[in-house]
Amino acid sequence: NVFQRRVLSKGYWKDPYMQYFARSVGERKAPEINRGYYARVQGMNHLLDAFIRKTECDCQVINLGAGLDTTFWRLKEENLLPRKFFEIDFPTVVARKIHNIKKKPPLSKPIIETHSTDSLLLDAHSLDSDRYCIIGADLRDISTLDQKLKKFQLNQELPTMLLSECVLVYMTPSHSSNIIHWAAESFHTAMFINYEQVNMSDRFGQVMIENLQRRQCNLAGVEACQSLESQKERFLKSGWEHADALDMMTVYSMLPQEDVARIERLEFLDEKELLHQLLQHYSICWATKDKLNLGISYITLFLLIVFASPPFTNKL
Repeated sequence: NVFQRRVLSKGYWKDPYMQYFARSVGERKAPEINRGYYARVQGMNHLLDAFIRKTECDCQVINLGAGLDTTFWRLKEENLLPRKFFEIDFPTVVARKIHNIKKKPPLSKPIIETHSTDSLLLDAHSLDSDRYCIIGADLRDISTLDQKLKKFQLNQELPTMLLSECVLVYMTPSHSSNIIHWAAESFHTAMFINYEQVNMSDRFGQVMIENLQRRQCNLAGVEACQSLESQKERFLKSGWEHADALDMMTVYSMLPQEDVARIERLEFLDEKELLHQLLQHYSICWATKDKLNLGISYITLFLLIVFASPPFTNKL
């Protein structure tokens, strides 16, 4: 989130809430990394917002490995708040986030405004209100995760969005498969959006893996990141009806060109080939189930990005 604060400080998009979680802007990152982050935010937001609009906000969202994400506050500001927004992360991360929420009125006020009573259910590793819930849990322990979500009024009959950004790739294939299967079994109408690496078997991908290993960062689930097909297949074989995926270079090329031109003026990029290589090694994959026939299987990044104006990219 310190990195995200730096990207925001450059003017790539606007997030007035991140300042309450990350106080410094961190070290400078290369322009191609910043542009990749911009494409990631745009793509994830397009799919999430489209799902919420399809359900007319009568849905719930589960953000897996949410970290210090600010999506709840963005959706509240844009009148796109689902019936309930859940966040899951390790207890230590959740404790830090709860501390910030308690200490920062701009964070706590939107939660209180959408709550019907005078008191919130709050302890060191969880916070629960009518519309927002953050839970400390280990995603590898599906049974405990399921129990905690149900304790905080998870509704398995509601259309459900699950978000995952660079989370599954750090888990073993069996653990990530368990999450994907659990989600497919738990909700009859749902969408799962997963952002992470792809095309990792080529030389550029191998260099990425080696660089991460030197920093003691192990991609335990990299075998699912071999191709767009392998990303889709992991969902289709786990009970999801439809799956699609795009690499981030494709997503970047489809974004509204006026806004892309704006962000490209923010920082000079000398090696455009490096941007292409980097973005070809990340992807967004989305899978759906649609028992209620809401049309969520027809949500695609192509239609959204080409024909819709960009979400939450207010010029600074």
